[in-house]
Amino acid sequence: MALDGARERWVRTGGVELCVAELGDPLRPTVVLVHGYPDSKEVWSEVATRLAGRFHVVLYDVRGHGRSTAPVPLRGGFTLEKLTDDFLAVADAVSPERPVHLVGHDWGSVQSWEFVTVGRTKGRIASFTSMSGPSLDHFGHWIDERLRRPTPRRVAQLLGQGAKSWYVCLLHTPVLPELAWRGPLGRSWPGILRRVEKIADGGYPTPSLPTDAAHGAWLYRDNVRPRLRHPRADAYAHTPVQLITPLGDAFLSERLYDGLERWAPRLTRRTLPAKHWVPRTRPDRLADWITEFVTAVEGGRPGPAASGKHADRFGGQLVLVTGAGGGIGRATALAFAEAGARVVAVDRDAESAARTAELSRLIGASAAWAETVDVSDEQAMDKLAAKVAAEYGVVDVLVNNAGIGLSGSFFDTTPQDWKKVLDVNLWGVIHGCRLFGRQMTERGQGGHIVNIASAAAFQPSRVLPAYGTSKAAVLMLSECLRAELAGQGIGVTAICPGLVNTGITSTARFAGVDADEERRRQRRTARWYGLRNYPPEKVADVVLEAVVRDRPVVPVTPEARGAHLLSRLLPGVLRRLARVRPPL
Repeated sequence: MALDGARERWVRTGGVELCVAELGDPLRPTVVLVHGYPDSKEVWSEVATRLAGRFHVVLYDVRGHGRSTAPVPLRGGFTLEKLTDDFLAVADAVSPERPVHLVGHDWGSVQSWEFVTVGRTKGRIASFTSMSGPSLDHFGHWIDERLRRPTPRRVAQLLGQGAKSWYVCLLHTPVLPELAWRGPLGRSWPGILRRVEKIADGGYPTPSLPTDAAHGAWLYRDNVRPRLRHPRADAYAHTPVQLITPLGDAFLSERLYDGLERWAPRLTRRTLPAKHWVPRTRPDRLADWITEFVTAVEGGRPGPAASGKHADRFGGQLVLVTGAGGGIGRATALAFAEAGARVVAVDRDAESAARTAELSRLIGASAAWAETVDVSDEQAMDKLAAKVAAEYGVVDVLVNNAGIGLSGSFFDTTPQDWKKVLDVNLWGVIHGCRLFGRQMTERGQGGHIVNIASAAAFQPSRVLPAYGTSKAAVLMLSECLRAELAGQGIGVTAICPGLVNTGITSTARFAGVDADEERRRQRRTARWYGLRNYPPEKVADVVLEAVVRDRPVVPVTPEARGAHLLSRLLPGVLRRLARVRPPL
């Protein structure tokens, strides 16, 4: 995607001319996007166009890149001091009266850390969003601390980051990087990005790539070794900082940012399951987080702060949960809300869904909505998916939780019983995966699907033929879908709880008995589950952890984990246990 409609100007500074592009209303807060290596400003095109409706967006080609001119000579022309001069010249040109909000990726972030920690930029920067690029000073101190106290864990961290930084040594070699980039590497780089990072075509990378990469090698040569050997002791950020960490970054370890609060006291942390080039692969997410952060700073508030174990994982993400009116569904919706997600609570009971949405807003969701639908109704689900996409956006995390229980022997289970169980427990999941999963794939920015199965999926029972069959099908569907969507950055997880104290026990159907006997069995089953007293909140914690870790199949309770292990190692034992009639 090119920067269509952008206004261009040239800014002269330090013997070079910088190509600057602007989008949006200049009277609004200014957001300056700084690109990394071996990129040009076009790496930001997808993010910039999304921000332009709210902000004055400024992008510039770093000296020697894109349409900006290169210093002569190249050696010594890319120091952090000169890059700071460039930034100040751009900021003075595009926003002379107000401080700017700075956003950097890769080497754009590395140099931006310099901008926000040196005294001469105080008052010119309102906030800084960093991604995939640490401060060289902070990095130097990080290394020194681990060399001074080389515990096994710290040595492992050093070795891990060293393995990820292999390319830095190559970029310090004379001539070789330039020859590679102007030759075979430059020609193959777009294909490498498509295969490894799943970056689609769209005006990126630009034809200037070989020259940009050759010039950009001097970013490393002019700065890395001097700063790592002698890091500044006063490299404290004088602005609020938002750190966005892609968990799948091939070049930077998440551990590299341990202790960053020391250097950036006003720090907001975000993480997302993505690889290095997030400006191209996750523009929607970045635009949302930048907007939220800049708006908070402009309003005189600190950055958004969710609480809880996964507070930095789901901020701003859109999460849809079916069966959210109670039990595991409500607990899961509230857990995502507490982690800062926007929540769509779906249930066939409108009042229960509305209550979950209200609770979600109260405990931290930036927004929450209630929707009423029967997941077994294909047309209703079609309408829901269209409405959610149009009004709230594409779902980032889908939790197919809605389900019903049915107990009874195979011959007591009528065709109508089978249809009802399969319509909700299996077809409800199929509808959700098909509709919302397709939206995720068409957006091309990843996502995650969670299907709530059951320990009954791998634990046969003589009294759960229909329920167990539906959940086993959900488990296999999840496994198949995970394989199909793996190449598109969409994870799929099957969660298999065991005995969890939820309302499904009191509403479960019992085939082959009259109404009085069914009510008696419902009460007795509910008492058993109540005595077991495994709360749905624990299942919700497992759901969030499974999304973060992209786990394929997760048995939850101890009995579910035991049954899963037996199904793999001693399936005959489970078959014998299945013959036992429960004392209902």
